[in-house]
Amino acid sequence: MACHRIEELLELLEPVWQKDQELNLVQMLQKIADEAGFKGPLSELTDDTLIYQLKMGGTDKDAMIPGIQKDYVENYDWKSAILKARGIDEE
Repeated sequence: MACHRIEELLELLEPVWQKDQELNLVQMLQKIADEAGFKGPLSELTDDTLIYQLKMGGTDKDAMIPGIQKDYVENYDWKSAILKARGIDEE
């Protein structure tokens, strides 16, 4: 795991862990895994699962993922976009 991923994970983990300070690291990871619906052993828990759960855990389950939401366009017209990309203006 790259250093920036570790730093992101620690930054996201800190406020959650502050709420349950009596838990040790393994117990905290197990709690996050359970909240994410992860059923495998902790040794197979990925940093992506942890980061996603820490980012999205407190949001509505139907909420759009932030990385997708920034690129989302309501009522997107694929045909017009393809024609525009090819330099054809359809007016």
